[in-house]
Amino acid sequence: MVSKTGKGQQIWGGRFAAQPSDIMQAINASIDVDRRLAREDIAGSRAHADMLAEQGIITEPDNQAIQSGLDLVLEELNEGNFPFRLEFEDIHMNIEARLQELIGDPARRLHTARSRNDQVVTDFRLWTRGALGEASALLARLQRTLVTVADRETETVMPGFTHLQVAQPVTLGHHMLAYVEMFERDRARLRDAAQRLNESPLGACALAGTGFPIDRDATAEALGFERPMANSLDAVSARDFALEALAALSIATTHLSRLAEEIVVWSSAQFGFVRLTDAWSTGSSIMPQKRNPDAAELIRAKASLVTGHYVALQGAIKGLPLAYAKDLQDDKRLTFEAFDTFVLCAQAMAGMVESAAFQRDRMRASAAQGFSTATDLADYLVRVLDMPFREAHHVTGRLVAVAEEAGIDLAELQLEQMQAVEARLTNDIFTVLSVEASTRSRQSYGGTSPLRVAEQVAQWRQRLNMEQE
Repeated sequence: MVSKTGKGQQIWGGRFAAQPSDIMQAINASIDVDRRLAREDIAGSRAHADMLAEQGIITEPDNQAIQSGLDLVLEELNEGNFPFRLEFEDIHMNIEARLQELIGDPARRLHTARSRNDQVVTDFRLWTRGALGEASALLARLQRTLVTVADRETETVMPGFTHLQVAQPVTLGHHMLAYVEMFERDRARLRDAAQRLNESPLGACALAGTGFPIDRDATAEALGFERPMANSLDAVSARDFALEALAALSIATTHLSRLAEEIVVWSSAQFGFVRLTDAWSTGSSIMPQKRNPDAAELIRAKASLVTGHYVALQGAIKGLPLAYAKDLQDDKRLTFEAFDTFVLCAQAMAGMVESAAFQRDRMRASAAQGFSTATDLADYLVRVLDMPFREAHHVTGRLVAVAEEAGIDLAELQLEQMQAVEARLTNDIFTVLSVEASTRSRQSYGGTSPLRVAEQVAQWRQRLNMEQE
């Protein structure tokens, strides 16, 4: 006979004579959030049932019935007609109740040597592991886009800034590769988080383990975990894996926000370094001339949301004694929303960068402003005239003052004007004062020289498995 567990008959309700109030049921239920753990829950149940049968805790016919019933549940999920019900609180109870409806008594044996505590956190670890992999893949896609731009713009000169003031000329390719480096560190953090979380809580039960002769190594291996967690209290209560994942996401989204800020600044009329396509711009309801970089601005804002979710999760966990407390129910909502936000931001950034049109002439002209080659002049004085750097710095500052008073750039000074400050200067000085000469000279490892940028592009193409054009 098929069991008909339904409203008024909670799976856990044997201890209780009355039903929860509607408000209690509303605050207690999490099915609207954790339903996305359905496939992880089925995978965990499959591994658990197989292990129970292998250990002789349930019969093989019962296991076969459970596996067939889970096939039917998965089919309903895939077809979109699984009957999610609020009275069963969460996805775990929903699936168990549906399994009982489909196969009857064998489903009642599935929860042997398992608690919702270890079941939930096993599903959550499985989901987070997959989400970390997806986040890393999205960053790799963005890196490939940035490397492609860097390859195309290896010799494109632009101003490098400190304090948002023109400092020294750099190449756009060099600038793009700076973000490639940042996102590689982000990917490393995501991988580290995935590696540390890859231990199985399944079999820890409620908090103390079980008296049944279970094989936790078998379930860990079946689910792709490296090993079972060594302490049952830690297994059901630890959420540092989610904290670490959100911390890594927060840093990565902060880097997305920094690039987004540059796109906002660069696309302004005052800079005019880049033009976004219509696909990544919006207009104004009153000013017909406007092209707003709203996608970039939204990434800036959403970066704060990801950080906020990390802080909220840390706040929910910091005061909890061992082992499980219901506070942990919201860990999934915060984690899901943080990953969803990150995915959206990473996809939007890749789209913007891929289609951006960089205005090379405008960037070059801006790079030549603000006496950006002054350091090259000082270096020349050291290298050619054997002048101590601090003296060269002082002489260069005097020459900048002369040019500034005349309203011209250093390269526009007459040799006689320069010799009035430093008599040993010759026409050779003008070979170092162009922005192109400046960038070409920066050949130290990690420098902005087109030569070094091309080398880094080649290395990144290999590291990111990019096809050579």
